Amino acid sequence: MKFAVIGARVLLGLIFVVFGLNGFFNFIPAPEMSEAAGSLMGAFVATGYFMIVVKLVEVTSGLMILTGRFLPLGLILLAPVSVNILLFHIFLDTAGLPMALFIIIAQLFLAWAYRDSFSGVLQANAKPTGQG
Repeated sequence: MKFAVIGARVLLGLIFVVFGLNGFFNFIPAPEMSEAAGSLMGAFVATGYFMIVVKLVEVTSGLMILTGRFLPLGLILLAPVSVNILLFHIFLDTAGLPMALFIIIAQLFLAWAYRDSFSGVLQANAKPTGQG
């Protein structure tokens, strides 16, 4: 199990660090996309901030996962990004679906492996500290 966790951490962390950095430095050419997918990505880029924020989250969270430092926080920050990657590839660009599925599976596997770290987040009726 230990090797599976390390492998998932390294692969998932590298995916987000590399593709996050690619958002800034464009060292991997963008693949061909359907018209709908290209229109959506073009709109995100045209906002002037959205993709910058997403790519910053990807790089920062990817480094957290890769290094193991604040790993649960990295998983939480990447959850909405990963869900959107999956939905994008289900509905708009099925060519990337295998990678999207790997991302979701690896993220769920790591969340399960580190499940004790999420106990406070998963309290249904959490109370503020000192409020008994």
